[in-house]
Amino acid sequence: QVQLVESGGGLVQAGGSLRLSCVVSGRTFYIYTVGWFRQAPGKEREFVAAISESGERTNLTDSVKGRFTISRDNTKNTMYLQMNALKPEETAIYYCALGPSFRWPVAHRDYTDWGQGTQVTVSS
Repeated sequence: QVQLVESGGGLVQAGGSLRLSCVVSGRTFYIYTVGWFRQAPGKEREFVAAISESGERTNLTDSVKGRFTISRDNTKNTMYLQMNALKPEETAIYYCALGPSFRWPVAHRDYTDWGQGTQVTVSS
């Protein structure tokens, strides 16, 4: 059974940084595209970033380019989201997700497994 467990969320001031981690178990991690999504109160879940199985290809939503970095360590079955220069409007629950194997790019609907989420709160 696949499990995704996020950590690293918390409270940070505007302009600050956080690093989210997501450990994946129950799957051969290194063959899957993985991604990060977020959902703010009263809003729909939105895509943040994705990384290919090898880590060679990444995709970030325009609003976070230059501030966020997605990475992965296949030896640790772990993916990361480094978030810098955070803004109050980026307060949300952040979720990691497992996509299909050996496919790029990946449509949002093709992410099949999700973590429980980690809260990120950015104060102004």
